[in-house]
Amino acid sequence: MPVTVRSFAKINIGLCIGPLRPDGFHDLHTVYQTIALHDAIRVHAKRGDGIEIRCPDPRVPCDQSNTCHRIAERALRALNARAHLTIEIEKRLPVQGGLGAGSANAVAALLAIERALKKSIPAEERLAIAAAVGSDLPLFLVGGTILGVGHGEEVFPLPDLPPTICVIATPEIGVSTPKAFADWDLLASENKSGSSRGRATAADNPPPKLTVLSSSDRMLEFSRAVSSWLSGLTQKTGRPVSGVPARGRGRAETPLLDLVRTGIENDFESVVFPQYPELREVKCLLERHGATYASLSGSGSALFGLFRNRTMAAKAAAKLRRLGIPAQVTSTLTRPQYWKKVFDC
Repeated sequence: MPVTVRSFAKINIGLCIGPLRPDGFHDLHTVYQTIALHDAIRVHAKRGDGIEIRCPDPRVPCDQSNTCHRIAERALRALNARAHLTIEIEKRLPVQGGLGAGSANAVAALLAIERALKKSIPAEERLAIAAAVGSDLPLFLVGGTILGVGHGEEVFPLPDLPPTICVIATPEIGVSTPKAFADWDLLASENKSGSSRGRATAADNPPPKLTVLSSSDRMLEFSRAVSSWLSGLTQKTGRPVSGVPARGRGRAETPLLDLVRTGIENDFESVVFPQYPELREVKCLLERHGATYASLSGSGSALFGLFRNRTMAAKAAAKLRRLGIPAQVTSTLTRPQYWKKVFDC
């Protein structure tokens, strides 16, 4: 019997990029949030050896470069098991869209392999295996709302938040994450040397001059924003809170909107929007049609908007689709919802 596991997407509620490290990674601070959109992963295990990846989507590699293949190799070693594994990937999420689809697929494959072989890997080792395969894999071993630090692989569960309605827009544009990081390094270098290049925003007015802040100062600002938000949360999971100051824009109705209104943002917008102005326009459309907060997810090209209710979200998604931009209404997932639905196939 094959084992089927749902592979949920994530969005980034703010993403702060730090300096390039000696190991080739950038320091990152981000808040990950799992959402209800998902792929499906099916694992067949039988006697023998080998790992076979199957996916009808031509954009998905079916060789050893696939994250599912890489994590399966490590899983078999960790479990001290021999088996021929066939991993089928049913794609519903965009490929390389900033929603963590490939990483989520790998973690779903890991969970399915454990079930198929009726063995389990200790939680700490499982996290280490995930981090060895990719920076944003460990978040999918936590689910819900998660703080990511290091280069994104160090994950800490944040208090569970009530589900929030959101629209996910997935323009058919390929954004290279390595190039986005390189462009960020160039922007930071120009900023440090006194360049007047501006930060890209979703506003219709010309972007303001980029404030000169060191990487460490900016990372500290992000940490303080998250800390101030956490200080306003009640101890009971899922209860709404009164909120933290929202930079003159009132107080948010839910904890998640409180968080985004602390002023955290996605640094990738500064370099991706000038390269792809149509993505900036999608963000503007989300805001104009009722999103209380809209942002690029990861380095894109997916964007999301948070909405107060499903009716407003459905109207915004319909408007985007009329303009030829794929868009879906979904919601964020709490940690208990995430783990219930992962195996509820």
